Amino acid sequence: MDFDFSILNPKARSLVGLNISSSAVKMVELSGGRGGDYQLECYAIEPLPEGAVMDGNISNHDGVTEAIARCWKRLDTATKYVAMALPAAAVITKKIILPAGLRESAMEVQVESEANQYIPFTLEEVNLDFQVIGPTPTDPDEVEVLIAASRKEGVEDRVACAEAAKLKPVVMDVESYATLAAFELVRDQFSGSTAERIFALVDIGANAMKVTVMRGDQQIYNREQAFGGNQLTQDIVRAYGMGYEEAETLKRTGPMPDNYEAEILRPFLDNLALEISRAMQFFFTSTQYSEVDHIVLMGGGALLPGVAQVVAERTQIDTVMANPFAKMTMSQRVRPKQLLQDAPSLMVACGLALRRFDQ
Repeated sequence: MDFDFSILNPKARSLVGLNISSSAVKMVELSGGRGGDYQLECYAIEPLPEGAVMDGNISNHDGVTEAIARCWKRLDTATKYVAMALPAAAVITKKIILPAGLRESAMEVQVESEANQYIPFTLEEVNLDFQVIGPTPTDPDEVEVLIAASRKEGVEDRVACAEAAKLKPVVMDVESYATLAAFELVRDQFSGSTAERIFALVDIGANAMKVTVMRGDQQIYNREQAFGGNQLTQDIVRAYGMGYEEAETLKRTGPMPDNYEAEILRPFLDNLALEISRAMQFFFTSTQYSEVDHIVLMGGGALLPGVAQVVAERTQIDTVMANPFAKMTMSQRVRPKQLLQDAPSLMVACGLALRRFDQ
């Protein structure tokens, strides 16, 4: 097995978080700001051609490579090392218990033997990595170890596109882990203790909506629903007889025709709020919980004007836009007003950029 390419541990100090979503390439670069805080150096978003990424898999390598190259050029940085991520569905993770004090080579043997038991592929087909989490709560002579395994082709496709764009991937993370790293920065913005509060993170992507419910640091529920921002794009295509890419650009930058807000945007937002309300009901009926304190909206679909207000009205739950950069200092290259609009779609890229500060 080859443990050189790390899924879980970065090896480079200066790092750009590179997120390939189903509709865009997003990049974020952070540095250590004053007083140990973070500073946002720069970020960029570049749309992808329609269908370039399907169900988390890259189907148009040239289109993705070109978008990465354009995005990096707009980022205007000298840093070529990137942290990337795989969709959670493409990664099998499992915690195992091993004796403390094992040498790394002995631990690799144990990890491979454990992995053989639960990975439905041969070890030659997967990238396998592990990270020691720490001593087990019950026995100081044992350690918890997180194993992560993914099909090589998923990793290799992403690496190939980044390398073709002249970048150097050094970390391959999991999108859900990157999101939770950025979410810690969002949670810190709420006043008072948040240890017992229940947060529903709603990631509105192009094709799917992912709901993750957190209580403290514990993930207590997750669900994916087939509803996303592409439905609005298709509505625009049908209403105004334009191409998909033109509709995507119009959706992002405007200006929109006079009837757009009342006849197209508002019905879409109502449907979105209904889907989120249903997701909350699924959470209540399948767990022992009966309330959520805050809904945090993220992803490209969270950029639509008025979305937080419509969701709050429908669910009767405090709803905010995710902004992991709210307490950071900004370099002069960042336009604060534009960042406020873009922040909810940059959670994964921000979480990946944070890998620079891992010990």
